[in-house]
Amino acid sequence: MNKTVINKSIATLIMLFFSIVMIVPFLWMISTSFKTPAEVFQYPIRWIPTHFNWSHHVKVWTGDNSFVLYYLNSLKVAVLSTVGAVCLSALAAYGFSRIEFKGRNTMFLVYLSMMMVPPQVLFVPKFIMFEWAGIYNTHWALILPGMFTIFGVFMMRQFFLSVPHEISEAAFIDGAGHFRIFSRIILPMAKPSLATLAIIDFSWHWNDYENALVFLIDHDLFTVPLGLQNFILENNVDYNGMMAAATAGIIPMILVFLIGQKYIIEGVASSAVKG
Repeated sequence: MNKTVINKSIATLIMLFFSIVMIVPFLWMISTSFKTPAEVFQYPIRWIPTHFNWSHHVKVWTGDNSFVLYYLNSLKVAVLSTVGAVCLSALAAYGFSRIEFKGRNTMFLVYLSMMMVPPQVLFVPKFIMFEWAGIYNTHWALILPGMFTIFGVFMMRQFFLSVPHEISEAAFIDGAGHFRIFSRIILPMAKPSLATLAIIDFSWHWNDYENALVFLIDHDLFTVPLGLQNFILENNVDYNGMMAAATAGIIPMILVFLIGQKYIIEGVASSAVKG
């Protein structure tokens, strides 16, 4: 018994250490957003500023390049992309896991192999295609590709495979079709996986810098990652303003995680009760 307690205590201390290491950069970011420029690179690090300077946070929202527009643009892109990705991934995963058709596994392996293609390789083909379709320099150039995620299909397929086929067969006997089984039976059971995918996908799109940099030109279309460039001045970098903007930028991700965590915990609890 004592040995078990000691092992658990050691594991807890190790996890606590790595948790502190992970959170230190975020604490420095928040602290720097309230410092004066002279205190940014002060050594040893002053974690609590001498005087809390709110001007950097005010400037982020009310300055010449207000982050209100960047926030709205990022929310539009991230929310629409995430909703589309979750819906389409769930539909595709159901087809790959619950519907028998010729070449299903081969098609899925080919589809899965596309994960090995670096995203940067697709910039030129995407640029040509978006220019032809008339969506270059619009948010649709970020939203439409963001609705299709190979990882999401793979993740949802693995969950659907774990659902007993007897459930679907019983529903078929009662006269239900695939769409009804998917929407009424399988999808409600997949809330934890859907919430996890939504959290991951929202974070990807909210922090997406490369695609926004390549496919957006107009300043009015910029997202939060592109907006952070405004703090890189000609001769120096406004670290205080950048950290204030970055601090504001993590709030939506925290909110999405807290909302999605509820469904993840409910799913784990219900699984434990069933077990």
